[in-house]
Parts: sequence; structure tokens; C-alpha cells
Amino acid sequence: MSQQQNVVWLEVLRMSDVATVGGKNASLGEMINQLAHLGVRVPGGFATTAAAYRDFLSQNDLDKRIWLELDNLAVDDVTALAAAGARVRQWIMDAPLPWRLESDVRDIYGKMQADAGVDISWAIRSSATAEDLPDASFAGQQETFLNIYGVEQILAAIKMVFASLFNDRAIAYRTHQGFRHQDVALSACVQRMVRSDMGASGVMFTLDTETGFDQVVLITSAYGLGETVVQGAVNPDEFYVYKPALRQNKAAVINRNLGSKEIKMIFGATRETGYSVRTVEVPQAESRCFSITDAEAEELASYALLIEQHYGRAMDIEWGKDGLDGKLYILQARPETVQVHKAQGSVRRYRLRDVSQVLVSGRAVGQRIGSGSVCVVENASQMNQIQKGDVLVTDMTDPDWEPVMKRAAAIVTNRGGRTCHAAIVARELGIPAVVGCGDATQTLRHGNAVTVSCAEGEIGKVYEGMLDIDVSDLALDQMPVPPIKLSLNVASPELAFESCLLPNAGVGLARLEFIIARMIGVHPNAVLDYPNLPLELKEQVEIKAAGYASPIDFYVEKLVEGMAMLGAAFAPKPVIVRFSDFKSNEYSRLLGGSRYEPDEENPMIGVRGASRYIWDSFRGCFALECRAIRRVRDEIGLTNIEVMIPFVRTLDEARLVIAELAANGLRRGENGLRVIMMCEIPSNALLADQFLEYFDGFSIGSNDLTQLTLGIDRESGLVAGAFDERNQAVKELFRMAIQACRRANKYIGVCGQGPSDYPDLAQWLVEQGVEAISLNPDTIVETWLYLAERSIQNRR
Repeated sequence: MSQQQNVVWLEVLRMSDVATVGGKNASLGEMINQLAHLGVRVPGGFATTAAAYRDFLSQNDLDKRIWLELDNLAVDDVTALAAAGARVRQWIMDAPLPWRLESDVRDIYGKMQADAGVDISWAIRSSATAEDLPDASFAGQQETFLNIYGVEQILAAIKMVFASLFNDRAIAYRTHQGFRHQDVALSACVQRMVRSDMGASGVMFTLDTETGFDQVVLITSAYGLGETVVQGAVNPDEFYVYKPALRQNKAAVINRNLGSKEIKMIFGATRETGYSVRTVEVPQAESRCFSITDAEAEELASYALLIEQHYGRAMDIEWGKDGLDGKLYILQARPETVQVHKAQGSVRRYRLRDVSQVLVSGRAVGQRIGSGSVCVVENASQMNQIQKGDVLVTDMTDPDWEPVMKRAAAIVTNRGGRTCHAAIVARELGIPAVVGCGDATQTLRHGNAVTVSCAEGEIGKVYEGMLDIDVSDLALDQMPVPPIKLSLNVASPELAFESCLLPNAGVGLARLEFIIARMIGVHPNAVLDYPNLPLELKEQVEIKAAGYASPIDFYVEKLVEGMAMLGAAFAPKPVIVRFSDFKSNEYSRLLGGSRYEPDEENPMIGVRGASRYIWDSFRGCFALECRAIRRVRDEIGLTNIEVMIPFVRTLDEARLVIAELAANGLRRGENGLRVIMMCEIPSNALLADQFLEYFDGFSIGSNDLTQLTLGIDRESGLVAGAFDERNQAVKELFRMAIQACRRANKYIGVCGQGPSDYPDLAQWLVEQGVEAISLNPDTIVETWLYLAERSIQNRR
């Protein structure tokens, strides 16, 4: 195409045209050209060219005035930045568009409108020639105008888009990124509107934005036009879609998080540029539902895979669902710019040495920890109050805050999701941010010291006071080979994508009760008895189960989501999931639990583990867990999920629980299923050969085995000092269990706390012939190195 054209159809553009129409518009043309035949829908339209923009600025030497204004501007002086930006933008708005550009826009618009056949609205977006490069996102730096009708309003919006190249945030961002203002030109995109005002919209990334885990697509979604999501004005729904399952046409949604979605942006009553959209509240009944279905999430993720494959890199994609035709459209796609620059083969880990009271929590952005004095700021006009090292607390941040964001030690907001523009910039700057807290500006007090942690999974927490932290750099590509398999104990699925980056041979212990406590919070019998519950409890269960078809579906799907996150993160390595091992006093703390649980004098040795699964009052609950296991393995295809039965007291219990599993569709050997027994009672080691007739191996639980061997209540501070897994009696039972498994040629691992606390015990277990040891994430590196070094010494 000619470089002298003022306007050009999107459909003729390719990525080779970035210098002519900017990265965003070139990418739109590329997708229309190359991906439409594969089913990826991209709305058509036209773009103004960089040459048209430069011609406009050259009129009456406007460009020279602008460069002179900006050349010596100190962008960190927020007041001076605001004044200079306002002057430049006004100069642009006061200047007429070149007559040839205006004529060309009128001509091409007439052709578009004739092709449409009806009076439709348009979106006018910006596309900078230095935008959406692999090195910098420029996300949200310029303006977008939605629901624009008629050529006069389109011409006005084009000029506003040109002016927005000199927004305060855009001026500051270019300066901080090392781009000369003169080197960046702007192209305006005039694109057919997708009626997401009547549907939904959002953003998706072809990897996990916090860890870089690349086997998932992260989708955020909310009702209405997408500006509320990208601006961080709404707490959106989130979906993780597992790429391998999607490619195999299996159920692929492995996690859902229901956002509050309190507002949405829709078309306004007036068609005047700048006033053509408005924000309204979302009815509560609607906000308690997911804004898109699983099928739609999977369709979006399939488009994301095609786009990622075409570009050969991780992508950041905006999408919209048209409420009139019900179809899903891709609105823009750009390279992901944060994870791609992280050092390969190494991991930097942030950890709190201790904790204090959690003041507020929200969605974590950044996997870092920051601390400082709270600076509560009402809006961007007051952002000059922020001093270096402050913790910025505000209702929401958008790219307008970019000039001062780098001053902050951390950012905390009431509203926003993990894919909004502010979150993207925070990641680029390496600043931890907790978004969507709801009440941060009311709860956190100006001037108080806080610590903001985004290093504990998906939930970011703001702690009272300045807490000590540890920062470590781990060179993964320099880890020696250990003498046995070392796997991980993973408590929370939220940490799965982070934990899988550590050296590991899979997961040796994933506790189902952690998923129940953190992600469900309801006693399983309460969901089975719904709706025949007391009114207050019934309403509480309904609130918990919002977004799901029924409370039973909620319970099962949350179990599925927790296990699927773990299975996906570590695949194809094995993930051993232990069925729930709550004691009666712990189950009673769940919502509705006091209605169903006995009051036991010593719940530690009461109704728990295998005896609970075959208890008539719990059989239906155990069936829910089995149903979730089947769904993860059979429907999602994560056959690396294996199961473990805890606290099997007798051979009769072993026989009955295996039969109960089979009755619920889980049979040893079918589809590669292994059923492991937790060896944690002296009877298990003493009768190891007989127990192994029912199971595919043992995982030694050192905590309970030590407690029951020595007769020590590990929760009693009076006698806890004598609790030691290295006691000779305990080690003798270890030895018996290990030898029995080796004789039977069955799996033998250890998943208790002991090896994490005592590397010498881990070494002793290696010498006894244990196959695998499962360690806590905070000790696996040290124990790995210790055992590898001992192995080298023993070979000398």
C-alpha cells in the first residue's frame, strides 16, 4: 500500500504496515487477513495513516510548537506535566483537519455505511506506531470513543484521538520508556461497534499474567462495553481455560472466579462524541451470575490459541460478545510484554517472615511484596500527594496514574481486575498491586504503615505494619540431580502455577480439605439437603453457590477447579490428591457444619478418614468428592491426578473403602488410576503386607504416625517438645512400611512434615530405599541441594 494514503481499509493491512498504521491497526488487519477463514471474527473498518497524522501536525508548524513544549519537560513534576499536556491537546483541538484527510474520511465512511445498509455505530480507537511492541505495551495510553454515529462525529473523534497522543500519561510513559515524542505517530481506527453493551466483554491473555504459566488462557469478563474492564472500574469474572484439554475437545475451564460486576457501560441517549456512553448499575441477580458461559469461555480461548499460534508469542487480547447476534468478536490483539522479559531458568521468590492482621484483601498483581505508609488519594487530580515509597490507596487506578505509579511501593484499589490497564503497567514497573478490595479507601488509614503481599497466590493481602520479608533468586537450570524423586506438598490451588516453577517431581500431597475450606466453605451435607434448610442457612448457601446451577454443582465444581488447577500446573507429573481428612470439630466450622457433626471428646482419633467415607451419614458427601475426581480425570483429561485414602485403621476399613470407591466409579487401574493409602497409623506398618493388597502403595504421613506411636497429642503445648519423627520407634515403623512396599514392588513415598523440618531424616529415608519424598515449597530447594550433595559424597 502507498505510504501517502490518508485512509486505508483494515482488511488490506498486515503486520508489515506497523510504521503506517501502528501496531494495533496492523494487527487487526493481520487477523482479518489470516485468521478469519479459521473462524476468528474481527469487526471491519478503516484506519487513518501515520502520514495523515504527520500532515495534520505540520500545518502551521504545530509539530514544532509541540516538540519545543515537551523537549525540556520534567515529567515527574506532575503539575508541569498536566499544564504542558493540556496546552498541547488544546492546540490540536483548535487546529482543523487537513481538507484532503477530511474528504477521504467522508468518502470511505460513505462506502462503509452503504455496505452496512443500516445506521450503525462505530468505535474510534488509537494505534500508535510505537505501540504494542514486544518491549512496551503502551496499554491504554490514548483514548477510545465508543458508539459514534455519523461522519461528523467520526471526524471529531479522530481529532480527539490525535490529541490523546499527548495525554499526561502518554507523555510520561513514552519518556519513561525512552521513546522520543517525534518518533511516534498516531493512526485512528474506525471499526464497526460490537453490541457488547447488550452482551459482555473483557480481556484475555494466553498465559497466566502473574507467573507466566503458559498452558492456560486467562479470561476476564463483565457485562457491557469493555472499557470498564480495561480501566479497572469493575471487578470482573475470571476464567482459566486449560490449553491441552481445549486442543483435545475436552472440558477445558479449570477455574472460575465470580466478580462483583456492580456496574456496566452501555450506549448513551446522545450521539455526541464524548457523551455517547453511560455507566449504570447491574441488578444484583445479574451480577451473581457469570457474564459468559463455559462454552463461550472455551470459544474465546480457542480464538486465543489461533492468535497465539499465528503470532508465535504470548498475546494480550480484547474481545466482545454482541448482545444482538450472540457472537464473540476479537477487538484487538497485542504482544504480552511482562512475562516475556522475565529471566528464563531462574525464579525470584518473595516471602514474609511473619504475618500480622490482614486489613483488606483483593486480587493479587505482581507476585511481589511492598511496604510503606498509606497514602489515600481520592482521584488523579491529587496524585502529586504520593511520595516515593508510599502505598497508593485509591478507588481505582487507570493509565492516568502512570506518571506517579513508579513512586509507589505498592498499589491498593477498591475496584479493578488483574487484566486492567493499571495492572499491566504495575507489572511492567515491578510494583505489587492488590485490586478489587472493595473497601480499601475506607479501611486503610492515611499515614499508617502496611505491608502489601502479592506473593501468596491469587489473593493479595494488606497486612498491618511493616513486616520483614525474604527475597531469594533460584537458578533452576543449575539444580543438581537428587538421588530420589522430590515432590511438593501444595496446600492451596491458588499457588499451583507458582509452585510448579520450583524443581519438583510432581505433587506428593494435595489436601482436599484445603479446597473445601478456602474455595467452598459449606458442609457437604448442607448442599445435599438444600433447599430443605433453615431459612437463614438456605440464604447463606445460595450466596456461596452464586453463579452455579445448584449448591451441589457449586460444591463439586469447586472441588474440580481446585484439583484441575493442580493437575494442569504439574502435568504430566503425578499429583496425589488426598480425600478430605477434616476431623469432626473442623467440619463443624463449615457453614451448616454444626447441624451434622458429632461432638467428640478427641476428634483427632474420632470419625475421620476412611471410617468417615463409609459412615452412613457421610456416604453422600464422599460421593461428591468421587464425582469431582471422575470429572477431572475423565472429562478434563487430567489422568495425572491420583487419589489417596487417609487414616485407614483396619483391614476391614481398607476393604470397605475400596468397595465404596468402586461403587462411585473409581476403580484401581481403570484409566491408569492409582489408589494410594496414607500410612499413618502403627497398624498400617505392622500389617503393611495385608494393607497393600488393597492399595497401589503407601505415602507415609509422619505427623500422625509419630503422634500415635509415641502417644503424643501434637496440638498440646505441654507435651509437644517430645514430638520427634526421628524417634527410633517411629523410624522402625518407617522401615517396616518401606520394606513391605519394596517387596510388593509398589509406590512408597513420605509426605509428612518431618523431612521438611529435618534434612537428616530425609537422608535416612533415602538410605532406607524410599521412592519419593514430598516437601513443603519453602524447603524443597534446600533439601534438594542437601540430598544431592550427600549423594555425590557417597559416590566418592
